[in-house]
Amino acid sequence: MLQDIRDLAGDPEAYAARLRRRWGGLLSYRYIGRTYASMDLGPTDNTVTLRRDMRNASGGLLLAVLGIASPEGGGMSDLEAVPNPVIHSCQVLDPGRDVRRIEVVSETLKRGRQLGFSRSRIVDADQPTRVLALTEGEGISLGTPPEGLEKMAVEPIEVIDSPDLPPLWQVFGGRRRPDGHWTLPQLTPEVASPDAALHIGPQFVILETAALAQAAAIVDTDYLQGVCSHVMFVARGKAGAFRVDAEPIPGADGMVAVRTVLHDEGFDDRVITVGSHLFRTAM
Repeated sequence: MLQDIRDLAGDPEAYAARLRRRWGGLLSYRYIGRTYASMDLGPTDNTVTLRRDMRNASGGLLLAVLGIASPEGGGMSDLEAVPNPVIHSCQVLDPGRDVRRIEVVSETLKRGRQLGFSRSRIVDADQPTRVLALTEGEGISLGTPPEGLEKMAVEPIEVIDSPDLPPLWQVFGGRRRPDGHWTLPQLTPEVASPDAALHIGPQFVILETAALAQAAAIVDTDYLQGVCSHVMFVARGKAGAFRVDAEPIPGADGMVAVRTVLHDEGFDDRVITVGSHLFRTAM
């Protein structure tokens, strides 16, 4: 297993070095193209340029992309806490099929000693009055880092938009096993948060991928748009492989819900994340 950065709290230099490696190597934000002024050196930029791999079969935005772009963990940064997500929800108002860039407008609602609450509007960056989605989240601090940590230079991953781009689930190592379950592989530094747990990015991606597959089987089309999602992070994913169990629930008027549970098969099959996704057949 990877080392938890909290084990280095008594050694500020080692802690800072480990945080630079973990934050700089984390795949989620670098691959999506999301930067954070609270963590990254350089100008403030809360926008994300959209690509084909960030859209579903109907051309609308993936819920996972909205979640990675606005994790909303209570306004905590890794420079002041060891943050861990608790709850994340997303409601889509506009699938944004013709939108080129999104902007995330975040708002910290409350920061307590351990818990934080925040929310965001996701808008068309070129037409900010056009709101695409709303997200809310709750996070908890698992510890306090040493003082004096500084913002870091992070090398983005340059991804050129192309019809040949792999799907996001493939980028994060996901696959569908012969038994029908969608899985993520064993934990690696590229998908681990500094506290040595599976990051929310690959979790958002594999949960929606599994949910979409189940929903498509129910309505007999993959031309679906995510309407909303609600995810609860109940335990830290420490080992892997990680397996998604998915339960589709048909609704009325082209609606279908899917409940998901993510298990850490390498850690006594522990339940680590529970989610629900609602889809509508796209017009």
